[in-house]
Amino acid sequence: MIQRFQTILLLGVSICMGMVLAYYIWGEANPEQTKGILFSALEMKIIDFGEGIADKSDDVIIETQSNWYLAALAVSAALVALFSIMQFKNRLTQMKLGALNSLLMVSYLGICYYKVHQFEELVNPQVDGNFQLGFFLPALALLLNAAANRFIRKDEKLVKSVDRIR
Repeated sequence: MIQRFQTILLLGVSICMGMVLAYYIWGEANPEQTKGILFSALEMKIIDFGEGIADKSDDVIIETQSNWYLAALAVSAALVALFSIMQFKNRLTQMKLGALNSLLMVSYLGICYYKVHQFEELVNPQVDGNFQLGFFLPALALLLNAAANRFIRKDEKLVKSVDRIR
């Protein structure tokens, strides 16, 4: 029964968590537009913009930090969602995998939020950075996962009610 609605939702979770690797989570530039931070699931870069943000030819990367653990969380959440799709015959296992996936995505968002507050101090503490698409995609994936779990639970209740009638 791969054609169920929760399969589409779980596929959306997997796509959102895969797209997280391609987009920045957060960015900040100091008021003079000479230095900034770009934070993604793969790495954090402190950049010296040189002449300004618009001209990218003279940008110099001052420092980088690897964020492999965020990428690992995102990839594992995407893989758990794909594996959950294949477990369509066992709805209880699907619900457990949905709970695990929610835990992975909440931990991803929590770590991102913690790291953003840690990185804000590096360039200019008075200026707030902007959250980018890479932060909002896991939140969307979390909502899609909750909706998929709801439909899985609904299917399980329907099957149990039909078994009671027999």
